Amino acid sequence: MGPGAAEGSGAGSGPAPLGSVFSGPPPLTVAERIARGKAARREVPRSSHAVFEPTAHRLDPIELLERQAEVRVSELVPIRYGRMLASPFTFYRGGALIMAADLAATPRTGFQVQCCGDAHLSNFGMYASPERRLVFDINDFDETLPGPWEWDVKRLAVSMLIAARNNGFAVDVREGIVLDTVREYRIRMAEFAAMGNLEVWYTRFEVEELLPELRSQIGGKMRRQLDRAVAKALRRDSVQAFSKLSDEVEGERVIVSDPPLIVRLDDLPDPDERDLVKAEVERLLHEYSTTLSHERRILLEQFRLVDLARKVVGVGSVGTGAWIALFLGRDGRDPLLLQVKEAQASVLEEFVGRSDYRIAGERVVAGQRIMQASSDIFLGWLVGASRDYYVRQLRDWKGSLVVETMDPRALSVYGQLCAATLAHAHARSGDRIAIASYLGSGDVFERAILAFSEAYAEQNDRDYETLANAVETGRVSAERSL
Repeated sequence: MGPGAAEGSGAGSGPAPLGSVFSGPPPLTVAERIARGKAARREVPRSSHAVFEPTAHRLDPIELLERQAEVRVSELVPIRYGRMLASPFTFYRGGALIMAADLAATPRTGFQVQCCGDAHLSNFGMYASPERRLVFDINDFDETLPGPWEWDVKRLAVSMLIAARNNGFAVDVREGIVLDTVREYRIRMAEFAAMGNLEVWYTRFEVEELLPELRSQIGGKMRRQLDRAVAKALRRDSVQAFSKLSDEVEGERVIVSDPPLIVRLDDLPDPDERDLVKAEVERLLHEYSTTLSHERRILLEQFRLVDLARKVVGVGSVGTGAWIALFLGRDGRDPLLLQVKEAQASVLEEFVGRSDYRIAGERVVAGQRIMQASSDIFLGWLVGASRDYYVRQLRDWKGSLVVETMDPRALSVYGQLCAATLAHAHARSGDRIAIASYLGSGDVFERAILAFSEAYAEQNDRDYETLANAVETGRVSAERSL
């Protein structure tokens, strides 16, 4: 019997179909995938996504936040609460677990994608591709996990509505922004459904190509803000971070402490933690390097570690372990700054099942590589003594737009750009044809998501007030000045 021949095959049976080379059944045809999408409309009507009604057994939002706090750096948790209390918008940014618990009770079509898990509008932005092109994409994957595509869309849409409310826009303007955002997702998904697999995979949103169209859609003030944001992003690299975050002390380059937001390892008050980290660094760096491709490992080996500091990051991530590692290359003016950020279980896991990845850092990296069109060359993971981490460059042309200063037109354009990016991320991993078929060509889905967004924004306001009351009564402590 020749290699690959099926036992018992007859002379006239012919070769096995090429699809059988891969695990699982042969892919569905385009027609079958379109039919799947239309069938889902009958089982889960698009209008059903409009409903958000808190259940009688809805989990206490403060209890959920306290549950997360149990595995975070205790002295940093008040900073997290303080940042969440800045506004209902910042509360929403930190409440991914709260919303995941609520989304678990909402309708779903059953079409799985690699979800971001926290696709609010501030988790999109600019960064450098390995080819040194400025691109726009999703840029936060702490919660990434395979899950319902609808959850990411709802998370984004609600963030647009809350941001519009936060900016003081009129009701009809807010509604238009949400409708524009979700409509763009539907239109883009239809475009990706019509593309070949490789064409979808190679698509990316390069800022240089986007700029003319974006500038034509917004007013002069917003154009100037956009141009400044792009220029600022192009300056934000390891050299710029090196000059801002480090200094020379007794002939050695060290990270400048700014407690409690940045604390050098040598300045940590807990000697046990300090000694543990120091002892682990060499082993961890070696293990991290093995998660990089061979040529990038060679590049990393040309740098030497000179300092390490703990750094507070984001809103939702405050309290998780996060470090910045300073490396130097050929001389004292050749820096590399890496961010070593703790990865915990995704907030989605409680509601869609545990990740297939035992190491949380590997889960984040795998999800990011699936969803992003271009990823950081130093993206990798490591396993510490008691925590998992993922690693990326601290700054590599990273930039974002200030949502709080956007006018209605600019926020609408920005929402559409986020939606196009999200549709592309979902199209890379999910059944884009079935999802596009489900969405159809009308506005039923976007109007349903608008209704959901309005109801959930009200719930977010109530939860925000609940946190404020918890601080006033002393149930939790908040540090509002950092």
